[in-house]
Amino acid sequence: MKTISAPELARRLEQAAPLLLDVREPWEFAQARIEGSIHIPMHQIPSRHGELDKNAEIVVICHHGMRSAQVTHYLDQLGFAQVYNLSGGIDAWSREVDPNVPLY
Repeated sequence: MKTISAPELARRLEQAAPLLLDVREPWEFAQARIEGSIHIPMHQIPSRHGELDKNAEIVVICHHGMRSAQVTHYLDQLGFAQVYNLSGGIDAWSREVDPNVPLY
């Protein structure tokens, strides 16, 4: 499984725009998110993965990186070419990149 750190993602977003896939619950997404993220809760991924481009660069996001790791592994198994887990999740993003994104 490929991972990306919050600072690495920030640098990557300056160059190109990978698809940011947030798999947290709706209340979590409403509370804190990286702008431009699409939201598909983890439990909906099996029925909605067809909405995603298998060839796109995708960064999967959750709170601390555990749920997103599971989704990253699942998408890898389905043949998605460039899927990365955001290490430390939105919490790491808030602490290391954008303190304007609330911690919870």
